[in-house]
Amino acid sequence: MARSKSGPGALEGGALFSWRGRSVRRGLTALVVVLVGWEILGRTVLDNPLFFAPLSQVALAAVKLWQSGELPRDIAVSFTELAYGMVASVIVGVVIGVLLGISQRLRDYTELFIIALYATPLVAVAPLLILWLGIGVVSKAAVVFLTAAFPVLINTAAGVRGADAQLVEVAQAFAATRAQVVRKVLVPASVPFMLTGVRLAIGRGIVGVVVGELFGARAGLGYLIFTAGQTFDVPSLFVGVLTLALVGVGLTLAAAAVERHALRWRRPALDATP
Repeated sequence: MARSKSGPGALEGGALFSWRGRSVRRGLTALVVVLVGWEILGRTVLDNPLFFAPLSQVALAAVKLWQSGELPRDIAVSFTELAYGMVASVIVGVVIGVLLGISQRLRDYTELFIIALYATPLVAVAPLLILWLGIGVVSKAAVVFLTAAFPVLINTAAGVRGADAQLVEVAQAFAATRAQVVRKVLVPASVPFMLTGVRLAIGRGIVGVVVGELFGARAGLGYLIFTAGQTFDVPSLFVGVLTLALVGVGLTLAAAAVERHALRWRRPALDATP
């Protein structure tokens, strides 16, 4: 005879499911309120086609752009640039971040340059990269790389430096080499920080795509936004902005799902606030 699941584990699982369901309902409610408010404002208070557009007009513009093939082409171009730049930023950011975390000497030599590059406005760098690399995908991917690599790098280095010293001491007590300590203790300890850096890098990478396409491009969502703004085509402009926002939300949620799967051994505290 099968037993029904009971006990603390079942209660915790049910509480977690209820908490997530409540969060989803709240998010959807807020989304519906914002969309309805957008349509109402566009039809009443902000009824000026040169400065604002109701959501229904934005949806019609999206349909027209999709049927003409312009929107799918722009999405494909921007996503390709974002994908190349993000892959390079994650690889380079993790490798350099680990090296910075384990080597004080390397930090002393490079910290000043990292701070300077991180603080340099992207708008000042993008035209130079486009001048060097042309107006194709490579220059936009380079812009994405420069914007997205630093969150991954800085968070990874912080995670390595913040590893529990007792774990390192235990590994050393079992005669672990420096490479084994790094591979089996420091790197796993920094994984939550790495994944947080990746989630932060997604937003910065999308900004990098737009900035790169504003300065020189023949296609892409940033190019769509730029041309729509120049011709006062407000609905098409909003189509580009909303598409970028949806891409950012989707990628961030995917990164959060990967983070939950990779860190499933960590039981997060349930939000007790109703």
